Amino acid sequence: MTVRDEATEELEVWIDQDLCTGDGICAQYAPEVFELDIDGLAYVKPPAPIGQEAELLTEPGATARVPLPLLREVAESAKDCPGQCIHVRRVADRTEVFGPDAEDQGS
Repeated sequence: MTVRDEATEELEVWIDQDLCTGDGICAQYAPEVFELDIDGLAYVKPPAPIGQEAELLTEPGATARVPLPLLREVAESAKDCPGQCIHVRRVADRTEVFGPDAEDQGS
């Protein structure tokens, strides 16, 4: 699946903290979506209005919507994550489109 193919779908992202290595690549690529918490693991955060900080979602399996302007960065985070713990899926059918369980890892 390519980023262009998914650009019209509503997507969400979640992180499997059991697999997170804490490298922080995701937070470097898309700091508006990912953040490392005090425990050294990455978590997602929902989109926030300009000038406001989003609340970090620390519950296991918590999901955040992927803002369309950040889709490429989020997809690259899932691709480059050394822990293979970032999952991006379509909201409509919960099919993983980027991440370790996606069937096609095109760019």
